[in-house]
Amino acid sequence: MYPGILPILLLILLTLVLGCVLASIGVLLSPRRPGRVKQMPYESGMDPVHDTRRRFDVRFHLLAIAFLVFDVEMLFLYPWAVLIGSRTAGQAGAATDAGASAPLAFWGGMVFIALLTLGFVYDWKKGIFRWR
Repeated sequence: MYPGILPILLLILLTLVLGCVLASIGVLLSPRRPGRVKQMPYESGMDPVHDTRRRFDVRFHLLAIAFLVFDVEMLFLYPWAVLIGSRTAGQAGAATDAGASAPLAFWGGMVFIALLTLGFVYDWKKGIFRWR
């Protein structure tokens, strides 16, 4: 057997054992007071008004997809900003190439932000953000 895999297997085993022990303690020590209110579905602290299987308007899904797209795209800006900060400070890469690629990385990020803005304006013009 590989000598480096033993600590990983022990970590997995301990994690599984700890998870089972904590779940068992929660089941054994939790109070049991069943009631009609506890059987109701929970919807953000409000009493449910409609059936849970009702259809949502397509605009809700369009807004959700637009949010996910812009959210994931914004995640790419953090590593880009860290790269730009380290390149301009001369900390990343070789000393000769650190300053040469900083303008290229900066303008590449600006093109990315411009495309994000273009997509946002397109969604705005299509009325995705307008809730009727």
